[in-house]
Amino acid sequence: MDRSGPVAHPVLPTYIPVTAMCPLARRTARPNVLCMTSSLPTPPASPATAGLARQPAFYLPHGGGPCFFMPDPRGTWTGMEAFLRGIAASLPQRPRAILIASGHWETDGFAFTGHSAPDLIFDYYGFPPSTYELTYPAPGDPALAAQARDLLLAAGLEARVDDARGLDHGVFVPMLVAFPDADIPVVEMSLDRRLDPALHLAAGRALAPLRDDNVLLVMTGMSFHNMRGYGDPRSTEPSQAFDAWLVGAVGQDEAQRATLLADWAAAPAARYSHPEEEHLLPLMVAAGASESAGERIYTEEVMKTALSAFRFA
Repeated sequence: MDRSGPVAHPVLPTYIPVTAMCPLARRTARPNVLCMTSSLPTPPASPATAGLARQPAFYLPHGGGPCFFMPDPRGTWTGMEAFLRGIAASLPQRPRAILIASGHWETDGFAFTGHSAPDLIFDYYGFPPSTYELTYPAPGDPALAAQARDLLLAAGLEARVDDARGLDHGVFVPMLVAFPDADIPVVEMSLDRRLDPALHLAAGRALAPLRDDNVLLVMTGMSFHNMRGYGDPRSTEPSQAFDAWLVGAVGQDEAQRATLLADWAAAPAARYSHPEEEHLLPLMVAAGASESAGERIYTEEVMKTALSAFRFA
């Protein structure tokens, strides 16, 4: 597969009813969502940030295409949307910038968007015309892009700044929900096209100091990403098995977690849940950026599959 450009996202069905209850939900009652943002622990203050607390690192679902901005009569995406809307309120303070990766940009080595006003890349197809008119005018942060590049280079990893690249839908769609004012600078990070989980864990470790500099690390994907499996009742059991393994792995201490995640393909139903791993690897970056055990902060059955989100203090 040619991964040199944006990875297009096909239409996902919205006809599977999902009912869930989330304390952040604004539009509907939904009793099968586990949404735990209200119980998130406060990160300890860092002496390196003049009284500011360390920002967390997240692995968040970005949904299906522009799903939050189109009719959804069965409420497939309302629980996830409500969860994403609660992210900002869970932070210790307003971040100075957001560094975000999605599964929709792969490069030789790692790259960071360096434009001061990045465009949007509408890398989905077959959706209503209005979804191609979305705007997200968040500024870029060329200095942060250079800082992140230098951290990776210092760790012996290949990295560069891309001054022309815009933000793909794995970035601007969840950011429109979680940070709708678009007033916090955003830098997107690519995946290394070799898709080596250990390499992405190492990238996360190298980027960890940014968290003490009031930079929020947000890695987006989908914890289950089998396009043919969505909406199929046969996907429920294997997705639950993989999700249970993922929760257990994320909750381990740093060394054990890294060992397990580096060998994620040996997990139950791993390759059914991720025939290709690009939507899982952003989790490795988030996990690598923390010495603490991660915790699941959201889980829901969406289109007959188990989906989760994770936070790392």
